[in-house]
Amino acid sequence: MAQIELSAIRKSFDGTDVLKGIDFRVEDGEFISLVGPSGCGKSTLLRIIAGLEPQNSGQVHIDGRHVDGIRPSARNLAMVFQSYALYPHLSTFDNIAVPLRMRRLSAVERLPLLGALLPSRRAKERHIRADVAGIAEQLDITPLLRRKPGQLSGGQRQRVAVGRAMVREPLAFLFDEPLSNLDAKLRVHMRAELAELHRRLKATFVYVTHDQAEAMTMSSRIAVMMGGELIQAGTPAEIYNDPGDIRVAEFIGSPKINILPGRIRKDGGVDVLGTALKLSCSAAAGDCRVGVRPERIDLGAGPFSGTVVHLENLGAEAFVHLAIEGAGLRLIARLADVRHLPAMASSVAFGFAPDAVRVFDPAGKRIELRVEQAERIREPAHV
Repeated sequence: MAQIELSAIRKSFDGTDVLKGIDFRVEDGEFISLVGPSGCGKSTLLRIIAGLEPQNSGQVHIDGRHVDGIRPSARNLAMVFQSYALYPHLSTFDNIAVPLRMRRLSAVERLPLLGALLPSRRAKERHIRADVAGIAEQLDITPLLRRKPGQLSGGQRQRVAVGRAMVREPLAFLFDEPLSNLDAKLRVHMRAELAELHRRLKATFVYVTHDQAEAMTMSSRIAVMMGGELIQAGTPAEIYNDPGDIRVAEFIGSPKINILPGRIRKDGGVDVLGTALKLSCSAAAGDCRVGVRPERIDLGAGPFSGTVVHLENLGAEAFVHLAIEGAGLRLIARLADVRHLPAMASSVAFGFAPDAVRVFDPAGKRIELRVEQAERIREPAHV
């Protein structure tokens, strides 16, 4: 296991800033995902950690050791690529054994003909076979050891790539969008396998993905990157429920959060669509944006109304698309009960609880709110 610390990492390509001063720390044994849209710099950051790409400024420390200038192989990190990077002419066994042979066999012992005659090579190969067999058993790929990559499915190739990383016993595993080439059904299966592997190995995992569902379902912590900056880091629940920036709120969650125009009054109250909400803040009066997750929209009652313009019935849940009358806006409500869906083109009242609301200033930064408490019912006096 390893602790990884990044300090003021900057990187530019052809005068364009790709990373703009990243400060970040990965704790020993945690599974952390770097998530964000394509081009936000997350893969570049991973390559800098691995030593495959030099940064323009800043420092990388692994277990307290300053590793800038140290070649990738000496950092003892294992990287699993999007393309799997398997040797097509080698069997599964030989692909997994490559790192062991490079580490344990001398240059002479690795020679195809002469090396095979050396007793030292034969002894070392016995240990290599045992180690590869152990990894194959853990990943349930023992029947595949004689097959070449072209004879394997996408999921099987991914397991082989992970096995080749595991056999090195690295300080940390670095994953660069490893599931992006798989179909949707297989991605769901492999998400569970990778999460289970992390629990079993108790190793440090740094995982890059543009798919927020992967980050939310596997990670102990998520770091959201946008435009070369690390915007927010926290647990999946923290990122989803308490986004500190409107970009985070809109990127995490599917369907995405509903954003409505609002206004902060001089007395600190918040209005949305002309209706006063039962909450207040200490921000200056002016425009704001109000966010409400689809599952927090309550249909059937409330101060607002909309027209049903689209229904998505997924069996276990449904998404109701509403056009807000007179505002030129649309929002989505998620319903857990699909037995009583509103009719298309019908007018539906809706609302949301004050604690469902997240308010952002014009720059997109989160505004802290105070929810007004309902007056308590007084208990009868005892005479």
